[in-house]
Amino acid sequence: MSSVTVRIDLHVHSEDSYDGHEPVDLILEHAADIGLDAVVITDHDTMGESRRAAELAPEYGLIGIPGVEVSTAHGHLLAIGVDRMPPRRKSYAETVTWIHDHGGIAVVPHPFQRSRHGVRRRHVPVPEPDSDAADGGDTADGRDSPGEIDEVDAIEVFNAWLFTGYRNRRARRFAALHGYPGVAASDAHHLNYVGRAFTELTVRGRTSVDDVTAADVLAAVREGTTSASGKRAPVPMAARHYLVAAGRKSGYYARTGVGRGTAAAVRGAAEAASMARVGLSQGVHRFGRALSWFR
Repeated sequence: MSSVTVRIDLHVHSEDSYDGHEPVDLILEHAADIGLDAVVITDHDTMGESRRAAELAPEYGLIGIPGVEVSTAHGHLLAIGVDRMPPRRKSYAETVTWIHDHGGIAVVPHPFQRSRHGVRRRHVPVPEPDSDAADGGDTADGRDSPGEIDEVDAIEVFNAWLFTGYRNRRARRFAALHGYPGVAASDAHHLNYVGRAFTELTVRGRTSVDDVTAADVLAAVREGTTSASGKRAPVPMAARHYLVAAGRKSGYYARTGVGRGTAAAVRGAAEAASMARVGLSQGVHRFGRALSWFR
């Protein structure tokens, strides 16, 4: 059977989030430029810009997938592929069921990090030991048997904000223990973080990325054909990432400055310049550290 690999950043925030900064048009433009095939806008408890981004995505050569980061009673949860807002402050298990009932997938973001509203381990709905044997396993159509718990679809095992910390390692162990697919995402709130981590998905039955639909992406996650990518980028790649973001942001505000106001244009140019300086500084620092290994 034919297959194709797509790269997707499943966890990105726009200016529609209380802590986001970027317009979705700019995020989509940047995602396409750095080689992503899809980016899911997952703002906090709001879906207006995410739905708009999903509609605009094909204009940038991207797969359009709506999503949201919903606040449950036990922590944040990503609802990917839903077109309406899940109820807030429900239990984790109830929210997972709601997402499935509305055709989406439930992904656990930055698990166990309470300072960022990550869910505690005990609240992630997982089957009890030997429950499959007791209940007879799955039904013929592949859905859970009556009485079985409605599980999440994937675990965010690499969050770029956490980078290589303890919480990422703990998330990987949890996913491996329970057999959940692992995904990586940037959790970007600024443009230069978009794509810093992403998930590669193998989509079966397609020969070209152009043929891949949002439904195909959701199915690939459910099937577990995922590969998490989020290792520290080589110096040239890191520098290019920052510089491309700086150029894109500067160009965007230059084009929209009249409509958005001079202050916004100036602020955007200043942020772009700052991003470029940060990228170059990090590149020099990493290069110097690499040279020290050979002394």
